[in-house]
Amino acid sequence: MTVRVRIAPSPTGNLHIGTARTAVFNWLYARCHGGKFILRIEDTDQTRSRPEYTEDIKAGLTWLGLDWDEQLRFQSQRLHLYRETTQTLLDKGLAYRCYCTEEELNQMREAQKARGEAPRYDNRHRNLTPEQQAAFEAEGRRPVIRFKIEDNRDIIWHDQVRGKLFWKGSDLGGDMVIARTSPEGDIGQPLYNLAVVVDDMDMQITHVIRGEDHIANTAKQILLYEALGSSLPKFAHTPLILNMQGQKLSKRENVTAISDFQEMGFVPEAMANYMMLLGWTPPDSTEEIFTLSQAAEKFSLDRVSKAGARFDWAKLDWLNSQYIHQMPANRLVELLIPYWQAAGYDLDVDRAWLEEVAALIASSLTRLSDAVEQAKSFLVKSVEISEEGISQLQQPGSTEALEAIVDALETQPRLSEADAQQLVKQVTKEKNVKKGLVMRSLRAALTGELRGHDLMQSWLLLNQHGWDKPRLQQALRLVSSGG
Repeated sequence: MTVRVRIAPSPTGNLHIGTARTAVFNWLYARCHGGKFILRIEDTDQTRSRPEYTEDIKAGLTWLGLDWDEQLRFQSQRLHLYRETTQTLLDKGLAYRCYCTEEELNQMREAQKARGEAPRYDNRHRNLTPEQQAAFEAEGRRPVIRFKIEDNRDIIWHDQVRGKLFWKGSDLGGDMVIARTSPEGDIGQPLYNLAVVVDDMDMQITHVIRGEDHIANTAKQILLYEALGSSLPKFAHTPLILNMQGQKLSKRENVTAISDFQEMGFVPEAMANYMMLLGWTPPDSTEEIFTLSQAAEKFSLDRVSKAGARFDWAKLDWLNSQYIHQMPANRLVELLIPYWQAAGYDLDVDRAWLEEVAALIASSLTRLSDAVEQAKSFLVKSVEISEEGISQLQQPGSTEALEAIVDALETQPRLSEADAQQLVKQVTKEKNVKKGLVMRSLRAALTGELRGHDLMQSWLLLNQHGWDKPRLQQALRLVSSGG
C-alpha cells in the first residue's frame, strides 16, 4: 500500500500555524514512508474563499519547504462528485430533505437549553410524507439535505495517536446537514463532512492526520464512509497548539499566520523545525535542531503527544538564532535586504561589502528584523552619538587620540587590519594614553555607542566605505561645540 496523505486548508484566511503544523506532520509521514503528500484547497465556501488566500497558503507551504505531489486540487471544481454522492444517499434512503426554518431551529435549541439539554437537531423532518414535503415546497421553503445518524449507534475506531476512541451516535447532534439546495430545489453546495469524505475516497487517502478538534467530525465521517460502502483510512488526531496559559492559540490575541512569522524575521528552517517539536518528540529526546529531511527519516505517529503543545516564543527565538548564526553570509544578505530596504537604508553598495556586514552582525541576531538596528551604523552616513558616547569622548586624552587618527587617515585613507592595529598602537604611545581609552573613543565616534560588534572589523568596514574619517571629524566637532 502506498501511503497517501493530504492537507486540505480552506482559503478563507492566511495560512494558520495550526494548519501549517498539520501540513508538516503529513509531509513528514509521507516522506518517511515513501508516500504522497497532496494539497487540496477546500473552497466550497464561495462567500469567504479568496484567491489571495489560496496564494498565501501555497506560498507559506513552499516557504516552509513543504513540496506537494500531484496536481493541486480544488473542491470548487469537483461539485459534480458531491452532488452525485448526495443523490446516492437520498436514493438509498440514508439522507432526506429537511425544511426547518432558522427560526424553528432556534426555537428548538432554546427549548432544549431551557430543559438543560445539549442543543441538537431532533430529526423532526426525517419521515415527512410526500404531501408534507409538497406543502413545505408550496410555502417556498428551501430545504437542506440531512444524513441520518442513529442515536443507538456506537462508533469505535483505533486512532494512530490516541488509541481506541469511542463515540455515541446520540452525541453527534442529530441528523447532520451534508448539502444545501439551490432556489430551484436542486442539490447545491456540499458541507464539510460530506465533501471531505468524497475527496478522501476519490483521492485514495490512506491516512487522515489532523487536529484533535476534528474528532467529532471523524465519528460522523466514519458513518458516511460506511454508507458509501468504502473502507476507512487510518485516522490520527494531533494535539492542538496552545498559548503559554494552556488556551487554544487564538487569532485575536496572538500572531498565528505563517506570513506574520515571516515578516517578523523568522527563517523557514527554524519555523519548520519548531513546528515539528510542537507535539512530536524525536527518538533522541535531547535532539532539537534538525531539518525536515532529517526528521522524515525518524518520524512516527506513536511519538506524537496527546497533550496540547504550548507555543513558546523564547524557544522559537532560540531556534531561529541558531539557524541565523550558522547561515552563509551570501544567503543571509538575501534575507536581510528586504528589511534594510524597508528601513530606508541606501544599499547602492558593493554586494561583497554587504555580505561582510551580514557576517559581522550575524551572531547578534535573534530574528532577521534585528538586523535593522544591528546594521544601522554601517548603512547610514552619520550616526547619532549616545549620552554615554559623548561622555566617553569628553574623557581626557580622547580628543587628542581621535585627532591623531584623523591626521593619519589623511595620508593613509585605506586600512588593512594590520594597519588599523598599528595605528591604535602608535596613537596610544604618542599621546601617552591607554589603549582602552582609544578603543572606546573610536567606538563612540564610529558607531555612536560604547558596545557593539567587533571594533576592528567595524572600523575596517566603515573605512572601506569611506565613512570612518567623516564620523571621527563629526565627533570631534560635537565635543568642541560642547556636546
